[in-house]
Amino acid sequence: MGRFQSLHAKHKNMNIVKLSLPIFALTLLAAWSLPSEMDAPEDTAPIQKTGQVGLGIGDTAPELAFESPDGKILKLSSLRGKIVLIDFWASWCGPCRRENPNVVSAYDKYSKAKFKNAKGFEIFSVSLDKSKDRWVAAIAQDDLHWPYHVSDLGGWQSEPASIYSVRSIPHSVLLDADGTIIAQNLRGQNLHLTLDDLVKSF
Repeated sequence: MGRFQSLHAKHKNMNIVKLSLPIFALTLLAAWSLPSEMDAPEDTAPIQKTGQVGLGIGDTAPELAFESPDGKILKLSSLRGKIVLIDFWASWCGPCRRENPNVVSAYDKYSKAKFKNAKGFEIFSVSLDKSKDRWVAAIAQDDLHWPYHVSDLGGWQSEPASIYSVRSIPHSVLLDADGTIIAQNLRGQNLHLTLDDLVKSF
């Protein structure tokens, strides 16, 4: 009788093992199929603000105060509270002119958006032109229809280029509502994707 019970128990245990193996395999397969917390994209780390005026990520952007085409002094600091794209360009710069449609598209899209931590979006264009006529003509030709355009008509020796250590154009700097630098040299789709992360709704 004891031997029979032992054989019965052994047979029962083998059935349990046989049943357990498929269940284990399915569980393992499910674990591989479902995204884990480690696979999930991490939230972008917040920018560490330095509180210092400078040109690095987290620094407060240096002030710019220069003349518009109509002779009015426009200050970068007047745009505090908004997300601001500082865009260095020139009428004679081929890559700048080819990028301008993308910048216009971004302005049209994000100037109407509601941002998480800002009152809106603006572009502060800084030209490295030497000819006012060519500068103004390029603004019209490329339909750069935002109001903030400045230049001291100094070309590569211009003061704005010196302040921001601009060595090539197009060159862009993205600021948060506090005037802190949060990104640089955003072009094409990267500009839109970066701004998308800051938007609450359209």
